[in-house]
Amino acid sequence: MPFVRSDAVDSIRARLDHPVIDADGHLIEFTPTVRDFMAEDAGEEIAKRFDQVVQGAGLQRQIPYDQKRSFGSSRTAWWGLPARNTLDRATAMLPDLMYARLDELGVDFALLYPTYGLVVTALGDAEVRCASARAFNRYYAEVWGSHRDRLEPVAAIPMFTPDEAIAELDYAIGELGLKSVMMAGVIPRPVPGAEAVRGAQWIDCIGHDSEYDYDPVWKRCLELGVTPTFHAGGQGWGTRMSRTSYVFNHIGNFAAAGEAACRSLLLGGAPRRFPELSFGFLEGGVAWALNLYADFLGHWEKRNAAAIGNYDPAELDRARLEKLFHEYGPKAVTDRMDRLSEGLLMLSDPDEDRGAIDEFAESGVRSVDDVKRAFEEQFFFGCEADDPMNALAFDSKLAPHGARLRAIFASDISHWDVPDIREVLPEAWELVEDGHLDEADFRAFVCDNVAAMMEGTNPAFFEDTLVAGRTPGTSR
Repeated sequence: MPFVRSDAVDSIRARLDHPVIDADGHLIEFTPTVRDFMAEDAGEEIAKRFDQVVQGAGLQRQIPYDQKRSFGSSRTAWWGLPARNTLDRATAMLPDLMYARLDELGVDFALLYPTYGLVVTALGDAEVRCASARAFNRYYAEVWGSHRDRLEPVAAIPMFTPDEAIAELDYAIGELGLKSVMMAGVIPRPVPGAEAVRGAQWIDCIGHDSEYDYDPVWKRCLELGVTPTFHAGGQGWGTRMSRTSYVFNHIGNFAAAGEAACRSLLLGGAPRRFPELSFGFLEGGVAWALNLYADFLGHWEKRNAAAIGNYDPAELDRARLEKLFHEYGPKAVTDRMDRLSEGLLMLSDPDEDRGAIDEFAESGVRSVDDVKRAFEEQFFFGCEADDPMNALAFDSKLAPHGARLRAIFASDISHWDVPDIREVLPEAWELVEDGHLDEADFRAFVCDNVAAMMEGTNPAFFEDTLVAGRTPGTSR
């Protein structure tokens, strides 16, 4: 079948001397096949419980409006896939068709993340969650596995416990031979003592102050040569719990989830303990990362173990303070000088645990360079093509200490925010046309950065692919 070529795509590709690598495309799974795999592997009873996940939108509509809060029910995605553009819908579902259209998109190689398989990041039912991961991963390997010279399906790894993550890593990577993974960096857990209230949840960010030690997972990723990439959202918690508006819940939710996971990993010390490992935070853009980088440095510079002494109540010159109060204080204050200690207590309590005042100890951060290295060399940020904020990653004059962050090109093809998949590369190129990126920046965005993310953990990642030998490799 002939397809209509895009003059804009052809014009851009004629100017490029490097591959275009899509760091976050999506496929759409054919759920009857996934369900059959699940029934074969886990049994019909588990498959029937998976049916309730597939039918989730209808079940959600049955919850009365005034009961949605107690159920923890908020408006989730609806009408989220191409319909009028039937060709694009079929493209995301059919491997041969996706493969045939890659040149039309201007893409040489694409990582294809789950769509329905995203549920693996958030399902509370452990049996269904783990069975779903296994069935989806089998689907990716068997149905999409014949085109891996240009299309790499991404395995869904459940992360509610380290043990389940390691078990699925060993299956998806070790047995099926997949080589990229999708994880969740934010795990909803029931509030202790309120387990019966479905809406009572807190978010475990799998790094700092987590319920579990996830270091064995990062260690296993290194052993298997896979880069942890996080693709979970923040809908349904915090301020994103509207019962009526998916748009209200969706705006900024991937950025919020990525920021939470990144902040937790950084403060929890994972980048320092695993300096060879890359971490990818997808679909949230890079603006949040620049803010986190600057904010973390600001906190480090003023609240590290040495600097925090500036606020130690024991350092207060009490005699001088009393003198100043008597000299300048209003009568409503000086009449109560016998209660001065009471007036100095809040936010300056002398009885704080002095063994816990170094809140950066766990992170292993000892200098600004430690933070800069993590953000420049280990962290990678998935940026959709139409996001004008992508340019922030490449402007070293904006970031403290001249940092350049690793933005990676992400098409998000097959989802509602891409009306025509042929428009993705031209949308990304607009930043060059508008003067915000030069062509070297564009190469970093659509090729070099994602190559560094994958090859940093697995130098052989692109062997036997169309782009083999055409990526820059990486070094740390």
